[in-house]
Amino acid sequence: MRPRADRTLSLSVEDQLAVIKSGTAAIVNEDELRTKLERSVRTLTPLIVKVGFDPTAPDLHLGHTVVIQKMRQFQQLGHTICFVIGDFTGMIGDPTGRSETRKPLSREEIEANAQTYRAQVFKILDPQLTQLAFNSAWLAALHAEDVVRLAGQVTVARMLSREDFAARYESQRPIHLHEFLYPLFQAQDSVVLHADVEMGGTDQTFNLLVGRDVQRAVGQEPQVAITVPILVGTDGVQKMSKSLGNYIGITEPPEQMFGKLMSVSDEVMLAYYPLVTGLGPAEVDAVIREVRRGKLHPMEAKKGLARRVVAQFHGDAAARAAEETFVRQFQAREVPAEIPRVRRPGGAVRLDHLVASSGIVGSTSEARRLIRQGGIRLNRERVKDPFEMRNCAPGEEILVQKGRRVFRLVEIRDPPPPGQPQKALDTCEGGP
Repeated sequence: MRPRADRTLSLSVEDQLAVIKSGTAAIVNEDELRTKLERSVRTLTPLIVKVGFDPTAPDLHLGHTVVIQKMRQFQQLGHTICFVIGDFTGMIGDPTGRSETRKPLSREEIEANAQTYRAQVFKILDPQLTQLAFNSAWLAALHAEDVVRLAGQVTVARMLSREDFAARYESQRPIHLHEFLYPLFQAQDSVVLHADVEMGGTDQTFNLLVGRDVQRAVGQEPQVAITVPILVGTDGVQKMSKSLGNYIGITEPPEQMFGKLMSVSDEVMLAYYPLVTGLGPAEVDAVIREVRRGKLHPMEAKKGLARRVVAQFHGDAAARAAEETFVRQFQAREVPAEIPRVRRPGGAVRLDHLVASSGIVGSTSEARRLIRQGGIRLNRERVKDPFEMRNCAPGEEILVQKGRRVFRLVEIRDPPPPGQPQKALDTCEGGP
């Protein structure tokens, strides 16, 4: 029997739906969600809302927090969040979006990443109102007959209807049998937890719908599947991803987070507002409306976005300090808010090579000439020796300036694995 709510489910069904629907991509299906909410309000029984994360990387970025913000909204509405850490499924590897089989992680890697996830998600979620579970608690205990019975709930044709599986099958790229088990095990999480709602990104649609199928097959009321948009990266084009270098890590220093958010385009900024700020629908609509009508300058709206996001992870004081740093270093000195960004590996590098790799000059020889003439600044400081060595640490950002008005921001990322050649210039987006 489910526990009754220990906090008031005070909002009406229509008001709850308005909050839940804001910033979502799809709800399967809304009529079922309405029925569940009506029963919840009538019986003062909170819904069980499940979200799973496989700890496949050591840190979360802002893209991961889109669904976490929606989890927080459900908490504020009085419902129960089940945060499932996929320590068992993480060893299989989610095949979603993969063109080849994902390399499984070791138990040690999974456990280390899981600890950091716990610390990071509770910067948004209320730990007192969150049920934390590791799915190895029930999946590791399954017997062979349990797995056979579970596999009998979904056909091969259903699995091959999944876009990434279909593409791999058509191109004769391998699909390993254990990858078919992944959505089944995720569905079993929903069965064990008696989930009323499961949420994930739009790339998780197939897995969430399999959960509905398996719940129905075992006689449970199927969960409502809610998907949220995939957050575009700072480049404004591709999905936010650490491997693409267009991400904002939630453990990055406040000044770095603030600067990255200020660098996104106005349209990306407006797209971020309903997804990462935690604001309600009315507040988000008001900001977007004021910007569209010209009553709120996009720069001020962008500062508001950056201030709120940084405050979530570092506190209000750090957010204010980051804003002051930005204003002092960029606005007051006529540094543009949107600076083309370039990525390069970390390590020791000669200054003329660093400047040339930023794309701000056409060649290393031009970089040497301008440095000798005093025409280049790094982080606002004039440099004079083109052969000086500088050690660039991963995560560091270096502002390269030519003359008074030409800028590049060099993001230092992890060096490539041993044996893989380093590229002096990884990418450059936009700009003069």
